[in-house]
Amino acid sequence: MKTLYKSLITISLFVAFTGCNDELTKDPIGLLTMDQVDTTPTLNTLESSVSSSYQLLSSTLNLVGDWQWDDGTVTRNDFILQDIASNDMNKKWNPDGDQAWMDELSAFNFTADNGAFNGIWLYDYEGINRINLAISYLTNPEVTQAVGISDNRKNQLLGEVHFLRAFYYFDLVNNFGDVPLLTEPLTSFAEAFEVAVRVPESEVWTQINADLVAAKELLPNSKYPSPSEPWRVSKGAVIALQAKAALYNEDWAGVISYVNELDALGFYSLNTNYFDSFAVDKEFTDNEVIFAYDHISDQNPRKGNGLCALIGWGFVAPTDNFLNEFEPNDPRLLYTVDVPNQNVSKLLGNTVGENKGNDDAPSNKIYMRYADVLLWKAEALLETSDYEGAMTIINQVRERARTTPTADGSAIPAGTLEDRPSSTDAAQIKEWLIHERRVELGFESQRFNDLKRWGLAKSFLTGLGKNFQDKNYLYPIPQGEVDKSAGTITQNPGY
Repeated sequence: MKTLYKSLITISLFVAFTGCNDELTKDPIGLLTMDQVDTTPTLNTLESSVSSSYQLLSSTLNLVGDWQWDDGTVTRNDFILQDIASNDMNKKWNPDGDQAWMDELSAFNFTADNGAFNGIWLYDYEGINRINLAISYLTNPEVTQAVGISDNRKNQLLGEVHFLRAFYYFDLVNNFGDVPLLTEPLTSFAEAFEVAVRVPESEVWTQINADLVAAKELLPNSKYPSPSEPWRVSKGAVIALQAKAALYNEDWAGVISYVNELDALGFYSLNTNYFDSFAVDKEFTDNEVIFAYDHISDQNPRKGNGLCALIGWGFVAPTDNFLNEFEPNDPRLLYTVDVPNQNVSKLLGNTVGENKGNDDAPSNKIYMRYADVLLWKAEALLETSDYEGAMTIINQVRERARTTPTADGSAIPAGTLEDRPSSTDAAQIKEWLIHERRVELGFESQRFNDLKRWGLAKSFLTGLGKNFQDKNYLYPIPQGEVDKSAGTITQNPGY
C-alpha cells in the first residue's frame, strides 16, 4: 500500500508548478502531512482528505501564503473578480492607493500578472488537487476495507468530492475558458508537465456534468446528508449546480427540469425574511440556503470569515451605480449595505456591524440559495416564451422582499415593490429579470458572470467609463502559469 502514498509527496508538485509563491510548498492546512506518508491510513485519513477539500471555498485568511496581497492569496477573491469587476462594489469606501491591483481590475486596465487571477486559479486548483487525492482513497478497496469505513459513509464522502470538483471547475471554466483538466493525483514531474495543457472548455463542461451525475447517485435523499454536519454537500446542492450548469450553457429545458427536480425534494423555499439566509443566528436553520461554506470562530486551524477583517479596514463598499439600482424603500438595500455606518450587513451576518474587523468571524459564505435558483427558472421560462411563468417567479421574489420587515424597523410604504404587470414583451421582462437579480443577489459574487453570459458586460461597463474590451469576457491565464509551463499552458487571446 505504500505506493499509494506517493501521491502525497507528488501532489505538491503540481501545486508548486501552478502556484505563484513558495508558500504553497508548505503542508496544506488540514490535509495529511509528510510525516504521515509511510503510515497506515486510518478513517481519519479519509475524512480529513475530504473535509480539507472544502477549505478553498472559504474566506479564511492566509490559507495559502502569508499576507501576500499582490499574489491575490490573502483570501478567496470572488468578491474582486465578480462584485468589483461588475461595478457593484468599490475596493474601499475612501479611495486610496492601497492594493492598486484591485483598482486595475476594476478599471479593466490589468495585465495577466494581476494577482486576482493567480489567487482564484491557485485556490481552485489546490481544491482540485485535494479532491483528486480524496477520490483516490475512497475508490481504492484496499484502503476502504483497511480503515473499515461503511459503504454509506464512503458513498456520501465520494459524492461530496465529486460535487466539489465540479464546483471548482465551474469557477475555472467561467473565468478562464479552456483550462488544464486534472482528475487523478499526480505521481511525477513528467505527469505534471503532461497535464499542464489547456483542454477545450467543452471537455471541462463534460467533466463537470459527469461529476454531478456521480454525486447525485451517491448522496442520500435528505436535506442534510449528515444532520450533525449540515455544512456538507447535499443532493439538493448537486441538483442546483446541475441547473446552473444548464443555465450557463443555455439549456433552458434542462434548467426547468432540474429546478423542478429540486422542488420535488421539498427541502427549499423562500425564507419569510430576506435576511435569514445571511444571519449568523439562522445558519442551517433557514429554508433557502442550498450550499454555503461554514465559517466558525475559534477553531484550530482557523475557519473564520476573514473578509470581515477587510471590511473593518475600509474595504468592500458599494458603487453609486449599484445603490441607485434599488427601487425606493426596497428593504434589501439596508440588508445588503448600511451606507451611513459603512457596514456590509450581508457579509457580516448581522445588521448592527458586529464582526466588522473580526478576522475570525462566524458568518457563512453563501454560494447557492433558492431565490437565485428561482430566478434561473424565470430566465429559462422567459427564453422558452413562457412569459406568464417567468413573471410569476419575478413577482414571487419581489413579494418576499416587500413583506420582509425592514432592518431599521421603519414602515414599508404602500406601493413599495409592486408586482410587475403582465407582459408579452420579452425584452421588457428581461430588463425586469436583470434588475431583480442585481438587487436580490447583490454582493453575492454573481453579477459579473451574469453580465458576461447575457453578453452585456461590454456595453454596461464601457458605459460607466471602464476599459472593458471583448477579450475581457475571459480573464487572462495567470502569467506565472504560462511562464512556468514553458508555454504548454497558452495565454488567452489579447493578453
